[in-house]
Amino acid sequence: MKISSAESVVMEALWRRSPLTSEAIIAEVGAPQGWTEGTVKVLISRLVKKKAVAAQADGRRYLYSPLVSRQAYVGTESQGLLDRLFGGRLAPLVTHFSETETLSDEDIAELKALIEKMGK
Repeated sequence: MKISSAESVVMEALWRRSPLTSEAIIAEVGAPQGWTEGTVKVLISRLVKKKAVAAQADGRRYLYSPLVSRQAYVGTESQGLLDRLFGGRLAPLVTHFSETETLSDEDIAELKALIEKMGK
């Protein structure tokens, strides 16, 4: 399933805290994004249709909860990025960032620890 960048904003709100009503989602993401109530409701509707979000009736309103974990979403998006831009390989991505961005000492230490952990 493909979640758009706009839809991911709604998902982030639900991953932080759920279940939420549409009003709570609108309050959390609408103003910061400059979105109207209608825009947020369309995004919620799309996510329900994609089965990324569950809608449970609660009286006259619905409570929305994520059906896709943040970890699964990040994994899919990360792999898609690697596949599209780096032939599915992680090393060229790290090389790209090391050549175009300044890696902090903390970043380098984390990468070294990760490599050491993966080698075991």
